[in-house]
Amino acid sequence: MIGFVAAIAVELSKGEDVFAQISNGGIPWFLLTTGVLSIASLIPLSSGVSVESKSKSFWSSDAEMLNGRFAMLGLVALALTEFVKGGALV
Repeated sequence: MIGFVAAIAVELSKGEDVFAQISNGGIPWFLLTTGVLSIASLIPLSSGVSVESKSKSFWSSDAEMLNGRFAMLGLVALALTEFVKGGALV
């Protein structure tokens, strides 16, 4: 979800498409962000807190999974649209 929002934000601010973002140093940022968020999400699990125990009706684990899936589809759709168009979407 963060990757999709970041890709759109960079595209709006700099006019770079997803492929230009990756080729201009995006891979180290991706790896760093993935590592930090993975570690941060494991910290509550190490103290015995489960996702289901903290789920509320609006912020449920099912809603987060659905949001994540839509974000993945959005990022793929953005990259495919820019590839077909031959440049940035915006």
